[in-house]
Amino acid sequence: MISALIWPLLVGLLISGLFEALLSPRPRPFWQRGAAANSVHLGSWLLLFGLLVLLLQRPWFAVMVCLSLQLVVVQSSNAKSHTLNEPFICHDFEYFWDAILHPRLYVPFFGVGLAIAASSAAVVAIGGFFYWEGSLVTSEGANRFLTNALGLIALGSLLLAVSVRRLPAIVLQPIDDMHRLGLFASLWSYGVALMRAPVPTPEQSPFHALTPVASAHQGKQPLPNVVLVQSESFFDPRPWCEEVDASLLHHFDITRANATLHGALNVPAWGANTVRTECAVLTGIAPDHWGIRQFNPYRTLARHPMPSLASALKAAGYRTVCVHPYLASFYFRHKVIPQLGFDHFIDINAFQSSDKNGQYVSDQAVARKIGRLLEDDDNRPLFVFVITMENHGPLHLEAPNQATLADTLPGAPWPLPDHLRDLAVYLQHLSESDKMLASVKNSLNTAKRPGLLGWYGDHVPILPEAYAHFTPPDGRTPYMVWSTESWVTAGVGAANAYEPFELAANELGVQLFKQVFGHDISSDVIKVEPEPQEQE
Repeated sequence: MISALIWPLLVGLLISGLFEALLSPRPRPFWQRGAAANSVHLGSWLLLFGLLVLLLQRPWFAVMVCLSLQLVVVQSSNAKSHTLNEPFICHDFEYFWDAILHPRLYVPFFGVGLAIAASSAAVVAIGGFFYWEGSLVTSEGANRFLTNALGLIALGSLLLAVSVRRLPAIVLQPIDDMHRLGLFASLWSYGVALMRAPVPTPEQSPFHALTPVASAHQGKQPLPNVVLVQSESFFDPRPWCEEVDASLLHHFDITRANATLHGALNVPAWGANTVRTECAVLTGIAPDHWGIRQFNPYRTLARHPMPSLASALKAAGYRTVCVHPYLASFYFRHKVIPQLGFDHFIDINAFQSSDKNGQYVSDQAVARKIGRLLEDDDNRPLFVFVITMENHGPLHLEAPNQATLADTLPGAPWPLPDHLRDLAVYLQHLSESDKMLASVKNSLNTAKRPGLLGWYGDHVPILPEAYAHFTPPDGRTPYMVWSTESWVTAGVGAANAYEPFELAANELGVQLFKQVFGHDISSDVIKVEPEPQEQE
């Protein structure tokens, strides 16, 4: 019985080590990782192999399944590193289920052809192993089989229990942690840290202290309507790529020139993971304060309410609405948005198929929805938080339009070279975001109340071929706060009102709050939030 297990186990363990060399960026070799990390790798393999042997009764089949699962994680990590500058972490396992529910958002980055080939190979392999490899229960007997399989599981579990606690501390930089510890040890370290991590307290949000300030203003003065737009993958590509037409973001340029506050926003995401930026803006809590939970804070917020910009404005008498033209359940927003103090959540069900531009609901359709909300005057000020979708990838599923190149990439040849194809698609949609900006401003100008518009990008887009050709941007996105009324002044003094100021994402919501209620708010109330620093 032992001989029937030992060779599959050793061969699989050897190939498992070779598979780690396929990771990009590549971890340290085993001899440089330390005993604890290597013991975690061995213990993980023993545990997984033992469980699959117990389930399948065929050791070579179990090895094939183990290696296939590891290869899926390796390929997923490489795809994520290529597009998002971040390797696979334990939080990402839940995205496998999301990939089934929302394949368009995930499978194209993994590789459609690879996914089909892997699925087909799995079907053939399953049939082949069941046909050619006999069951150990039949050949060795049930008692011996159970004893050895459970022994492998127990040995792997014991090795993990001893080794995981001896791993070096993680630094919450996934690339560095993966490099130091390897795949298995980094996954275990992040998983254990996530289970032990404390939940941020409501007092850590600056809106915990600002909510009484907002309540004190209720009914005392006319308050403006507020629209805050989180524009999908919005950034200004013109400083990064000189081939982009200089007038691409015409309305953005005009608005920024008259904005009361604007500049670069340091966002905690690259290419995706929108909720990291979204959470920072709405709660005012810096990613560092979330600890290991920073990589998907909405999983925590789905169970734990937190003060936010929305709840603070609601305390001042605002009607609070969130508009997101996608499935409400994605990222648990159907649970999180009410927890953050929104009265209504308008999702994909409020839009028609004719509202689409490309793969998703257009920014223009979202702008029309905002306009109708602003027309519905119920004597309360309105706060609308908007999460757009039009510019969401995968961009390579769309074909560039030659007719639009004159307005986006006027000097580009046709057919486009590979590094410009996704960029051209992105710029087509980015121009629609610019038109949305103009529409929302017009709606705010024609409303009965004065209005404030906040606008920012959640992260830069996924354009790996363009970044490889032109060099990557720095990852920051633009933000601005614009007002229909000239009496609103920037939070750093009227003399510098139109100078650009750099903000962290968790500072933007507080700055918008100060625009609404004035800048005589005691610094002690928001002492956790520094004033924005002037950009060079």
